[in-house]
Amino acid sequence: VKMLFAEPFSYHVGGHLPPWGILLVSDGLSSLMLVVINVIAFLSIIFSLKYMTTYTAKPKYYSLFLLMVGGMNGVVITGDLFNLSVFLEIASIASYALVGFGCEKEELEASFKYLILGGVASTGVLFGIAFLYSITGTLNMPDMAMQLELVGINRAVAFVIALFVMGFGLKASSVPFHAWLPDAHPSAPAPISAMLSGVLIKALGVYTIMRIMFHVLGPNPLVSSIIMFLGALSMVVAGLLAIGQDDFKRMLAYSSISQIGYVMIGLGLALNPGIGMMTKTLAVVGALFHLVNHAVFKSLLFLCSGAVEYRTGTRDLGKLGGLIRKMPVTMTTCSIGSLSIAGLPPFNGFWSKLIIIVALLRAGYMVYGAIAILVGFITLAYFIKLQANVLFGKLPEALSGVREAPFAMVLPLVILAVLCVGLGIAYPFVEADLLRAAWDALLDKAGFMNLLLGG
Repeated sequence: VKMLFAEPFSYHVGGHLPPWGILLVSDGLSSLMLVVINVIAFLSIIFSLKYMTTYTAKPKYYSLFLLMVGGMNGVVITGDLFNLSVFLEIASIASYALVGFGCEKEELEASFKYLILGGVASTGVLFGIAFLYSITGTLNMPDMAMQLELVGINRAVAFVIALFVMGFGLKASSVPFHAWLPDAHPSAPAPISAMLSGVLIKALGVYTIMRIMFHVLGPNPLVSSIIMFLGALSMVVAGLLAIGQDDFKRMLAYSSISQIGYVMIGLGLALNPGIGMMTKTLAVVGALFHLVNHAVFKSLLFLCSGAVEYRTGTRDLGKLGGLIRKMPVTMTTCSIGSLSIAGLPPFNGFWSKLIIIVALLRAGYMVYGAIAILVGFITLAYFIKLQANVLFGKLPEALSGVREAPFAMVLPLVILAVLCVGLGIAYPFVEADLLRAAWDALLDKAGFMNLLLGG
């Protein structure tokens, strides 16, 4: 891990020097995202080996899956906005097809809704990039940042910020831009749900917000307020909606929207230039660590839902119960994931939520801090409901013949459950070896400029 994060580097495609050529970059932030994306993708592929036997056209599935992963990798290593838009579309188009892969009415309807709203998001982002190009005359991120420092935040730049908040907010599925995700997650195959929630909404939504707002547009109190408000709104609204769900995967979908709110509220706080460096660092550390943690425990929970559906044929919580006796490994890992996302110590979710809450209270945002604490209890409430309806209680007679999921499906669950425990217990080492380079890169706008412009 230390070797991976040791030294930032850049690659000039075709040998053309920036700001004119295409540039790929690896710094602490992009390296962290690459690790998260590809670890979750690898485990989802292993899970797919057995899960996808119930589907046809498996070569097309794996081709689209790898195309989606390639697009996400491209988003996090590109150094110019045009190629960011191209890679974003590659990942998005592949994910549209994968959501509707089952070709049933429910899947196709969800995929079409996702396609339309995703197209609106991409159009908004592309218009924003076009406006920035017309203002600065460049697409290279650090060169654009230099030009914008001279121009300042005028009305045109403010309009671009609005377009980016809408476009990337749709990709991140934050409230009120979340309409596609509760339908897409239940409809998609379980490994794709794990990828959508675990990494896609982060790579195409949260990461792009981080990179552009911190390194191109720069910290701004108005942007900070907007992102914090959207984060808090997502946490509360989606958390309350999750409580009322009876579909296993739909509950997890609303939970994803709520948990992304924690990341956004932390990043929004760090974008406020009026807070101290210690508080800003805490906010960034909490946001990045929760991004990593959410990828781990939410992928675990979606894969658990896939294993349950694979063996029982249903996602309806009212038709499940007592599965801890029939599927002990799957249900134990599900319980670990539930405790992690609820923020109970010593699991990983406890530390990231605690750091974000401490940062909010240190900065004087008492209301936002109280909201973050309240949503933690809301999260615990709907995961208690999940465990009561799936793990415990009376086993329905129709499920008396259920047995444990196949090894290829159980193995990723065990690995992710171990990560939930390990990232929590070994947090000091995680912070030193995994997070430090990422938060240093995110807060060092000048260093990002020097890296991409060759010093």
